[in-house]
Amino acid sequence: MRLIYFAWVRERIGKTQEDVDLPAEVKTVADLLSWLRTRGEQYEHALQHPDVIRVAIDQEHVDHRERLEGAREIALFPPMTGG
Repeated sequence: MRLIYFAWVRERIGKTQEDVDLPAEVKTVADLLSWLRTRGEQYEHALQHPDVIRVAIDQEHVDHRERLEGAREIALFPPMTGG
């Protein structure tokens, strides 16, 4: 599965994207965010407030309860601001 990181999520993790094999217990967006936080200090820092992280699966915005089954691409980004 391809993970793509945007804005300060990308800056804190230090990667634009990566391909990962998810453990079997990672079934939802919330599970994914929790699992990513265990992958190192950069991930923990970027995802310390998972409730503010926006997520898109295959380019569609989804809720953190959304299941990952069948997803090819998951994008993580901070809240958008207007101006």
